[in-house]
Amino acid sequence: MKVYLVDGTYELFRHYYAVPSARDAEGREVGAVRGVVGSVLGMLKAGATHLAVATDKVIESFRNSLWAGYKTGDGVEPDLLAQFPLLEEAIAAAGIVVWPMVEFEADDALAAGAALAARDERVEQVIICTPDKDLAQCVCGNSVVQLNRRTGMTCDEAGVIAKFGVPPVSIPDYLALVGDAADGYPGLPGWGAKSSAAVLATFGRIEAVPADSRDWGVNAANASTLAATLVREREHALLFRTLATLRTDIPLFEDVEELRWKGPTPEFAAIGERLDKAVTEKKRKAGRRD
Repeated sequence: MKVYLVDGTYELFRHYYAVPSARDAEGREVGAVRGVVGSVLGMLKAGATHLAVATDKVIESFRNSLWAGYKTGDGVEPDLLAQFPLLEEAIAAAGIVVWPMVEFEADDALAAGAALAARDERVEQVIICTPDKDLAQCVCGNSVVQLNRRTGMTCDEAGVIAKFGVPPVSIPDYLALVGDAADGYPGLPGWGAKSSAAVLATFGRIEAVPADSRDWGVNAANASTLAATLVREREHALLFRTLATLRTDIPLFEDVEELRWKGPTPEFAAIGERLDKAVTEKKRKAGRRD
């Protein structure tokens, strides 16, 4: 069997900026939810049998207590934030497993779900449906892959190495060095994608990188400066790696058969009617959350 794990937060952001606005009979924005629900139901029509959707019930997580600049819900449009509860309600009513995260993030749920499913010998492949670079750390050979549903591109372990220059296990270290503006941590000064990939391709983890750049054996511009920065900013580098490392110890399910779709619940008819009757408004300016 194949197990599909969908980043509901990404999908809601994507559809919010990609589909026409639509308001229900009470004037509440539901266009993005309608788009996501239709898209996920399309996966089932296409043959998906085992499926779960992870969402950020709140944008903040335990990481906000570790780094003051970590991402929050500030600046997110109210009409978008207000659709998260309805999305979770609609997906659950459709009979699909939902993981609404509070202390952790949707990305953590995807990582934990992938780890649990991959351990089951009945699972042929786990497909994590998100383009989020954080999830590249979960890719394993061709048994756990990432799928960008917007572009249709699938990324296996070889694809991760081709894209980032490092294997999946080094992705948290890579992100710690280069930073992640979307998540709100800056990385280390001077450490760009090429230098980070070159060094980590050799040493794998931050703590394995020698303090003296002459011991690196790699061709990295301004190597001595980078080495000095890494020594000076080591605590920040390790903290940023903690922020980038997804949690895989969340007990989401005991048996992968819990993710099998068995059809919609009786409550779905009313929610489906509400979404179907929503009045479409003019299309928003295009935008996207990656």
